[in-house]
Amino acid sequence: MLAFILRRLFQSLIVMLSVALIAFAMFRFVGDPVNQIVSLDTPAEQVRQIRQSLGLDDPFLVQFARYIYNAARLEFGVSYQFRLPVISLLGERAPATLELAFCSALFSLLVGIPMGVYTALNRDSWLAKLFQAISLIGISLPTFLIGILLIYLFSVTLGWLPSFGRGDVVKIGSWWTTGLLTVSGLKALILPSITLGLFQMTLIMRLVRAEMLEVLRADYIKFARARGLTTRAVHFGHALKNTLVPVITIAGLQLGSIIAFAIITETVFQWPGMGQLFLRSVQNVDIPIMAAYLMLISFLFVSINLMVDLLYAMVDPRLRATVGAH
Repeated sequence: MLAFILRRLFQSLIVMLSVALIAFAMFRFVGDPVNQIVSLDTPAEQVRQIRQSLGLDDPFLVQFARYIYNAARLEFGVSYQFRLPVISLLGERAPATLELAFCSALFSLLVGIPMGVYTALNRDSWLAKLFQAISLIGISLPTFLIGILLIYLFSVTLGWLPSFGRGDVVKIGSWWTTGLLTVSGLKALILPSITLGLFQMTLIMRLVRAEMLEVLRADYIKFARARGLTTRAVHFGHALKNTLVPVITIAGLQLGSIIAFAIITETVFQWPGMGQLFLRSVQNVDIPIMAAYLMLISFLFVSINLMVDLLYAMVDPRLRATVGAH
C-alpha cells in the first residue's frame, strides 16, 4: 500500500509540473502586463525598469523556475491590477467559492443518488419518467441559462430569493467567512448552488440508475433473493453498496469540476469568489492571479484524484488485493 501511495504521489507531482508549465507558457502570449500597469505617457525608461523589476526580461525557463520555487512557498507574487499579494486576494475569496462548491456537491449527491435509485427500482412509474426528463434538461441546458431562468422565476417573478451577492456573512477565525449562519446568507446560497450542482446531480442520477440496473441482474443478487433476504436488504444492503463504488470516483472528480467551473455561476449571480477574480484577471492580463488560480485548481484536482484512488482501494476488495500484490 505504501508503494501505491508513493507512486500516486510521484504521478501527481509530474501532473502538477506539467500543468504549471503549460499554463505559464500560455500566459506568456496573453498580452503584455506592463501595458496594464503604466499609462500611455509613461517614459520608455520607466517602462523598461518596470519590466526588469517584474523579471519579464528574463528567459522563460528562469521565470518558470522562479515561479515554481515561489509557489512551493505559497508566494505567487503581487497582482498587477490590485497591487496586493495574490495569495491574500485568493484567500479572501476562497471561502465563498469553496462554500458554494461544497453545497453544490452536497445537493448533487443528496438528490442525485435517491433519484437514481428510485428510477432504477421503479422504471415504469410516472415519477421515474419525470426524473429522467429532469435529468435530460439538466444535461442539455447550459449553466448560465439555468441560472438566468432560476433568477427570473424565484427572484423576479416570485421574489422569494435574492438574485445576486452572498448575503450577510459571519467571520470565523482570521480569514474564513461563511453565510451558512445567517438567514440572508442561506437564501443567497440556494440559487447558485442549484445552478452549479444541477449538471452533476443529473450525471450522478443517471450513473446510479445505470449501475443499479446492471447490479440487479448480477448472480449474487439472485442468490441473495434465493436465500430469502428481504427486498430492502437486497436493494440497499447489496445492490446499492456495490453501485456506489464507481459513484465515488465520479463524485470526487466532479467536486474538482464544480470548483473549476464555478466561474460561470459566480458571474451570473455576482458571487464574490475566486472564479470572478480569475475572470477579471483575464480581462486585465493579470498573469500572477491567472497562474496562481490554475495552479490552485490543478492542485485540487490532483489531490481529490489521489484521495479517490485511496478511497477506491479501501472500498473495493479486488482493487485492494491488486494494490497489495504490487
